[in-house]
Amino acid sequence: MRRIEDYALIGDGETAALIARDGSIDWLCWPRFDSAACFAALLGKPAHGRWLLAPAGQCETSRRYRPDTLILETTFRTESGEVTLTDFMPPRDGGSNVVRVIRGVRGKVAMRSELIIRFEYGSLLPWVTQQRAKETGKPLNELSAIAGPDRVTLRTPVELRGENNRTLSEFTVRAGESVTFMFAYSPSHRPPPAPLDCQQALADTESWWRDWAKRCTFQGRWRDCVMRSLITLKALIYQPTGGMVAAATTSLPERLGGERNWDYRYCWLRDATFTLLALMDAGYTEEAGRWRDWLVRALAGAPEQAQIMYGLAGERRLTEWEIDWLPGFANSRPVRIGNAAHLQTQLDIYGELADALQHARKGGLAPADEAWAMQRTLTEHVEKIWRNKDEGIWEVRGEPQHFTHSKMMAWVAVDRAIEAVQKFGVEGPLPRWKTLRQRIHDDICRRGFNRKLNAFTQSYGSGTLDASLLMMALVGFLPPEDPRVRGTVQAIGRDLMTNGFIRRYHTHETDDGLRGGEGVFLACSFWYADNLLLSGHRDEAVELFEHLLTCRNDLGLLAEQYDPRARRQLGNFPQAFSHVAMVSSACNLERAESKKPAAQRASA
Repeated sequence: MRRIEDYALIGDGETAALIARDGSIDWLCWPRFDSAACFAALLGKPAHGRWLLAPAGQCETSRRYRPDTLILETTFRTESGEVTLTDFMPPRDGGSNVVRVIRGVRGKVAMRSELIIRFEYGSLLPWVTQQRAKETGKPLNELSAIAGPDRVTLRTPVELRGENNRTLSEFTVRAGESVTFMFAYSPSHRPPPAPLDCQQALADTESWWRDWAKRCTFQGRWRDCVMRSLITLKALIYQPTGGMVAAATTSLPERLGGERNWDYRYCWLRDATFTLLALMDAGYTEEAGRWRDWLVRALAGAPEQAQIMYGLAGERRLTEWEIDWLPGFANSRPVRIGNAAHLQTQLDIYGELADALQHARKGGLAPADEAWAMQRTLTEHVEKIWRNKDEGIWEVRGEPQHFTHSKMMAWVAVDRAIEAVQKFGVEGPLPRWKTLRQRIHDDICRRGFNRKLNAFTQSYGSGTLDASLLMMALVGFLPPEDPRVRGTVQAIGRDLMTNGFIRRYHTHETDDGLRGGEGVFLACSFWYADNLLLSGHRDEAVELFEHLLTCRNDLGLLAEQYDPRARRQLGNFPQAFSHVAMVSSACNLERAESKKPAAQRASA
C-alpha cells in the first residue's frame, strides 16, 4: 500500500500533480487546483485514472528534485540497465502541460506506459481518438480524449494502443536515447495546443525555477530545507490571483480509515500572517504583496459576510458533497469535494487579517487600495461580535464555544488597528479601541485561564488544553516570561506531546462533531519550538526543530499531520501550513541572537 509520503509534487502555478515512487501520476486536477481530477487513483484504484510510466519488470528506484527546482527525476535500475524519468510542468503561459522524458543511462530497459484517463474524479470515460501529428518534421502519435468541457492530448513518438479502456505502450530505451511524452489540457471546444519542444521546455523550466530560487535571502544553517519548502509554497500559489491553496489534494485522511477527510484546495485566512511573514522573511516580497492583495479582495464586502476560507480567486460558494464511487485513500471515507467549514464563524480571521495588513505596512509593501478602510470596518465589526461563540481555528463541527484562541485573535484585531493609528497615521477612534482592547484582554485572562492547570484552556471554563494557545506569546498577547504563558506551554508539552510532536487537542475530550482520532499537527509542533526559543531554551528548540525535519519525506515534503508511532504522514499533501511553520521556525532560530527571537508577530 502506498503511503502519503510516497508522493512527489510537480506544478505549473495553476494546478499540480502527485507522482508516486513507481512513476505513476495518481492525482491531477485540470485546469485549476480545485477542478475535477482526471487522475484520481490517489483516492481509489488505477481504474479511477492514473498514468504509470516505468520499467516493465522489477527495478530499484531513487528520486530527487533537480536543485532549486520543481523538476522531479526518478531513476529506475534494472538487471539490464538504468533510466531516468524526468517529470515537470512548464510554468503556465497559456497552455498547461505535463512533460515526461525517459533518458537511457546505461544498458537497455524495457519500459511500459499505462494511461487511464477518467474525468470528473474517476467517473467519466472519455471519447478517445488517435492520429499522427508532426513536431519539427518528426512523426508523433497523438491521442485526444474528450468528455464534456475537457480535452487532454497526449503526443509521443511511441506507438500507442487501446485495450480495456486504457492506452498502453511498450518500448525499449538504450543508453543515450530519450523518449518524450507530452500531455496537455485544453477546453474541448478549442483545438489541441501545439506540440512543445520538450528539451527547450525543460531548459526553460529549470532556468525559471533557479532564477526564482536566487531571490531567496535566507542563507542560514537550514537553507536547503527552507528552499525546498519555499519552492513548495510557490507551487501552491494560484498565480493568476496570488492566493495560496492549503494543499494540492482533498480527503487524504488525518487518521487512516477515519472520517476526518477534508478538501484543502482552497485559501484559508487562518494562514494569512504566517504565510506573509514566511515569504517576506525569505525575500519574496512580490509573492507576499500579491497574497496581501488577495486577502483584501477576498474580504471585500460587508464584514458580517466574511468567510474563513475562499476559492482561488475569492469564490465564496464552496459547497461540500461526497463522492460515493471513490473508496478513499486507505479506504478512508468519505471523499469530500468542497468544504462546509466555509459557512462557519471564526473570530480569529479578523485578527489574522489585521496582523497580516500591519506586517505588510511594517515590511514596506506598497499600500493596498482600501486596505485601511476595510480593516477599520472589520475592527468595528469585532467590537460588536467578540463576545459571541464560534467554531474556532480548528473548525470543529460540534457546538460553538467561547474558544480562548478566538478571543485572543479578536484582541489582536483591535491591537493591530491601534498600532496602525499610532505608527502609520491612519484615522481611527483610538481611545475607544484602547478601552476595547483592555476589555477583551481582561475577559480572556479572567475566563480563559484555569488556575488548577496553571494554563489557558481551549475554551472558557474548560479543563481541555489546545495547542492554538501556543500563539499567545507569538502574537504578543502576553510576554513569554509571564508565568501564565510559561504554565500554558509547559502544560501543552506535558499533555499534548507525543514522541516529540504536538497534538492540536485530545479528540476524546473535545466535542468536535467527529468520530475517531487524528495524528499530531505539524504546524503546532513548530510553534512549540518557537516557544522554547522565546523562553531562552535555544538548544532544546534546535533539537525539536531538527526532530521535526525527520518526518519530511525523502524530497523534503510535509503533509498536515504525522503518526509518530507508525512514522507515516497524514492529511492533505503537501500542506502549506506545515511548510510555512517550518520556514518561520527556521527564520526564528537564525534570529535567535536578537532581543526578541520568534516574537516577530508580536506587536511592538
